[in-house]
Amino acid sequence: MLQVVLEEQSTSDSEATLIAHRPPERPKGPGGWRQVEALPIGLFAAVMGLTGLSVAWTMAHTRYGVPLWLGKSIGLMACAAFVALAAGYGTKAVIAAPAVKAEFRHPIAGNLFGTPLISLLLLPIPLAPWSLTLARLLWIVGALGMTLFAWWVVTRWLSDRQQAAHATPAWIVPVVGLLDVPLALPVLGLPPMPGVMVFSLAVGLFFAVPLFTLILSRLLFEPPLPAALQPSLLILVAPFAVGFSAYVATTGTVDLFAEALFAVAVFLLAVLLPKLARFGRSCPFRVSWWGVSFPLAAASVATLRVATAQPGAAIDIFAVGLLTLATAVIGWLLARTLVGLARGELRTLAQ
Repeated sequence: MLQVVLEEQSTSDSEATLIAHRPPERPKGPGGWRQVEALPIGLFAAVMGLTGLSVAWTMAHTRYGVPLWLGKSIGLMACAAFVALAAGYGTKAVIAAPAVKAEFRHPIAGNLFGTPLISLLLLPIPLAPWSLTLARLLWIVGALGMTLFAWWVVTRWLSDRQQAAHATPAWIVPVVGLLDVPLALPVLGLPPMPGVMVFSLAVGLFFAVPLFTLILSRLLFEPPLPAALQPSLLILVAPFAVGFSAYVATTGTVDLFAEALFAVAVFLLAVLLPKLARFGRSCPFRVSWWGVSFPLAAASVATLRVATAQPGAAIDIFAVGLLTLATAVIGWLLARTLVGLARGELRTLAQ
């Protein structure tokens, strides 16, 4: 009798060991078009990254004579991505409205509703040569929407007590996103708008400093960011890289202040890239990785602006290297995302 009991206990222990070491099951859900139920609003960062890369390659054509079709092709890809994501998220709003409301009210994910608005501010740059009217319309909608969204977010921040753990790089998106407003104006052929450009530049840069301080404090004194949010660290580069481009677009010159913004962006890039490279080897791919795309593209654009204004061998080497890195990373992100969608993995990749 004792032997039987011992054998049963041994069998139970073995089963428990197998269960403990069993790999976690992937969340299951319908594939195909039903994947849109899991579509995160932050995936619009893909449009931002592709558009920024398009601008970078177009500038490389002017500076280094690379084929112009490269920049135009990436710009068309960005437009196609925006149309697909807008249709997908619109479908999600119809068939999974509670999920959209929960995402909008989330203290972290809700800030990423600024990504489609920023996309509307950036897409007019590659769109302008094809349809100036459409480019102007998108920019106007994006500028008004970004301003209202920034006002709403700041009002919400000041109305309720916030938690330090919620101060993540995603907080930069709603208000600092105003820095993207001046970027497309030089190619739209609209009447001069110095007031709009100065307003966007001032508010974006003013809020960049305290938000950067809050986020840095959270990173230093609170538990580390969850694995899914680690790639968003590179967003910290964006206020200074985009701020540089917005300042140059507004003032028309690369002065000492612009050089200071560029220097901070380069320093942060040097700090964060090795960290993200180590993390990339230890964490499976998630669509949140698109958070690295636009900061890399923005840093590449800023470097190309400096190389054009202040030519030199060192800055040219740095510009070409950064453009190559941004292209390789965004190309891999795009390929991996499309493969995941084809396999019906969006629910897993959106975790």
